[in-house]
Amino acid sequence: MRFRTFSRLLTLVPLAFGIAPVGPVLGAAAERGVRHRIDVMVSAEPDAPVLARLKGARGELSFTVRLSANSKESKFFGMLRPSFPDIVVPDGPGTPLVQQTKLWEEDVCHQRRGLPKVTVTQLGGHFAEGEGRIEISAINRHIGVLVPPDELTPGIKLDQGSDSFGLFYAFRAQSRNSRLNVDLKIYPIDCFL
Repeated sequence: MRFRTFSRLLTLVPLAFGIAPVGPVLGAAAERGVRHRIDVMVSAEPDAPVLARLKGARGELSFTVRLSANSKESKFFGMLRPSFPDIVVPDGPGTPLVQQTKLWEEDVCHQRRGLPKVTVTQLGGHFAEGEGRIEISAINRHIGVLVPPDELTPGIKLDQGSDSFGLFYAFRAQSRNSRLNVDLKIYPIDCFL
């Protein structure tokens, strides 16, 4: 008796699975992906020479960012070279030298595969003219080369947060002598593949 009941159950199990739909269900939600936006902001530390001696002076800054953002759907590797030609040194440390500005944004939605790799590799510029002029030339340290006078330390991780654009992950590059900060905010923007 037990054997007969057990064998009937075994024949019902494949029938039950056979009734279930095979393949994708019509009307199922599309797979969620992501695309990234990177913004930049430049500020000065409270003890920066620019803030101490040149309040109200004009200047310019430019820097180089190495960016690698690769996925199956989208591939980008290159150097971004933004420049800001007309900067006015603020009266205090609370105001940035360069307001938050979009640096780069992906056009294509792709699978989630981590954040793009971004590194600020050099920072240059000057403030004021004449005798009080301050030149800025900060670069990364390289193996086999003397440490630069104004070393640029990239990849300082800041706390994540959110603002009007959404959730962001933040990284800072800071110059040792000129005491300037280049902050990069990476926004992961949800989208559908």
